[in-house]
Amino acid sequence: MHFFHTPDLWSAFPNLHAGVMHVRGVSGALDFEAAVAAHAAAAKIRLSGSDLHGRAPLSEGQWPEIQAWRRVYSEMGLQPTQVRCAAEALLRRLRQDGQLPKVNPLVDLCNAVSVHAAVPIAVFDCAQVAWPLSVERARGDEEFLAFSGEIEHPAEAEVVFVDGSRRAHARKWAHRQSSFSAVNSSTESVLIVIEAFHDGASDTVATTLRWLDEAFRGVPDCVTTSCELSASNPDFLNP
Repeated sequence: MHFFHTPDLWSAFPNLHAGVMHVRGVSGALDFEAAVAAHAAAAKIRLSGSDLHGRAPLSEGQWPEIQAWRRVYSEMGLQPTQVRCAAEALLRRLRQDGQLPKVNPLVDLCNAVSVHAAVPIAVFDCAQVAWPLSVERARGDEEFLAFSGEIEHPAEAEVVFVDGSRRAHARKWAHRQSSFSAVNSSTESVLIVIEAFHDGASDTVATTLRWLDEAFRGVPDCVTTSCELSASNPDFLNP
């Protein structure tokens, strides 16, 4: 299993920090309800401004973690209020609806940790990826399977997660994942990817990996392997 960001992305975005976790043994019944509730509650406190000593709350779009992603999208020629990173979209939904969508226990955990950390978290079913998996600029011939069932072709130079079969597993970097590698009840092994650009991103990534590891410790026979990626350490290689 080999995951990496291509060198041109590190050159173009030197503030990128990423964390990667491979998790084995997640098949069967999973119970993350307590962790999901705790992480979502922490995000709601921040959204409400309750931790800002009485000052008016900042909307999620003003948080430094989200502002950093908006700058990245602007640099890629995208409208950041139209193409949001997954963390901002989830925070917006949490603020408007008061709760996060329920998908399945593993995805729900990653979504809750994502809103608490305010950084996007992608989770892929390892069995559905033709390794290696990389984050790179699209050639334009990749296939992306939307959850609607429609096959899309990312635009040339769009940042995508792409595997060895040229299948795109995420579009517009951290905006939208593909149905190709969506987690389901039969998933046994996953790759989780965290990415951030804000000041202090390295600490955020480390904390986010720790939160996830704490949750997985409660799963019998679950084994995690993780590392932080940077320009000097751009690859995750796990047998």
